[in-house]
Amino acid sequence: MKNTIYLSMSLLPLFTFPDFNIYSTPLLILVGQGLIFVVLLFAKYFRHRNPSHFILAMILLLVCYHQICYTVGFMGWYDTYRNTKINYWLIPIGMALAPMIYLYVRSITTSKFTFNGKDWWHFFGAFSLVGFRAFIYFYDFLQPDFHETQNGVLKIAVDEAIVQPALTFLETAFMLVYLAFTFQLFYNYRNKIKQYFSNTYKLQLNWVLSFLIAFSILFLYGVIQMLVDSQNPLSYQQQWWLNLFMALVTLYVGVTGYFTDTTKLKKLNFSFTPNPVSIPQPDESKNVSEEDVLLVKNYMNIEQPYLNPDLNLSDLAEAIQMTRAQLSQVINKGFQKNFNDFVNSFRVNAFKEKLNEGKHKQLSLLGIAYDCGFNSKATFNRVFKKLTNSSPTEFLNSLSR
Repeated sequence: MKNTIYLSMSLLPLFTFPDFNIYSTPLLILVGQGLIFVVLLFAKYFRHRNPSHFILAMILLLVCYHQICYTVGFMGWYDTYRNTKINYWLIPIGMALAPMIYLYVRSITTSKFTFNGKDWWHFFGAFSLVGFRAFIYFYDFLQPDFHETQNGVLKIAVDEAIVQPALTFLETAFMLVYLAFTFQLFYNYRNKIKQYFSNTYKLQLNWVLSFLIAFSILFLYGVIQMLVDSQNPLSYQQQWWLNLFMALVTLYVGVTGYFTDTTKLKKLNFSFTPNPVSIPQPDESKNVSEEDVLLVKNYMNIEQPYLNPDLNLSDLAEAIQMTRAQLSQVINKGFQKNFNDFVNSFRVNAFKEKLNEGKHKQLSLLGIAYDCGFNSKATFNRVFKKLTNSSPTEFLNSLSR
């Protein structure tokens, strides 16, 4: 009888953990899906050796690790195993996640990107934090009765009393700075593309922007929760919403990041800095001759290279027998446009001409747009509205009046 009671008490944790409830189950499912995409992205990296796949897999792995720590808490781990040492390894991920987000965007927007020795400095704070936690763990491990408690001497007196409160604000500032630099990197890249390419790879760029917005909203939500918690401490269940949102972001990033092809962006090669578009002053336009402007205009009208949706500055410069720098200067100063707007203006004019010829009676408006060199409905509608101040349908209706 005594042995039976002892056996029942020893098996008690097995029946109290895991607890599948309304808090733990959704997190468990979402985190499990996130880990699946971690494996898929690592496999994709080893097949194609694209650094962006590896970095995205590491981003998901960091977020999933953070989520697992909270998920097992909602499953009753900490209540069941009172002396667990998991608190030593509940390390804030922002110090590593922030530079990972920056490097991911850089790996997509940089031709032939490679991770070099200098990039390791981005993770100095994260490595220092891991080293600090390892030190206090082994120090506390050597203290008597460590196995009977959850947190040791240094964990309570140094980490929880001093380091964690300071780290909360440091991690927030760290994340904010890296997100700002990453958005700047993205917008500079997007503006640069317009100087080189006639279509701006809308799908891939939209993914990068969505990726940044998702983590920015997650960061903002976390800051708001931190401020509320500092004034009115939140319960473990009240903090669950941030964890659920983080798990949903993980799944979205995993699915979309895995299936979005960004290799076109990586192949774009920028070998010189084009001149910015500006209103030329008398002394600035001397090196742009009227003959060069007329040469480019005639070539566009006669040869119609804009019908090629993949037309870029390099191809057009080679065809006209100019250097890319020369052609960029002619377009920027002679036509007062960047390369993207310059080419698309010819596409819009070609579209108008086809409508005047009655082509819309045989083809859809989108079909005509594709024939004129556009590569997507969204790009066509945006460009047409920008250059004509009306939608394609509104323009068609105006012809019949």
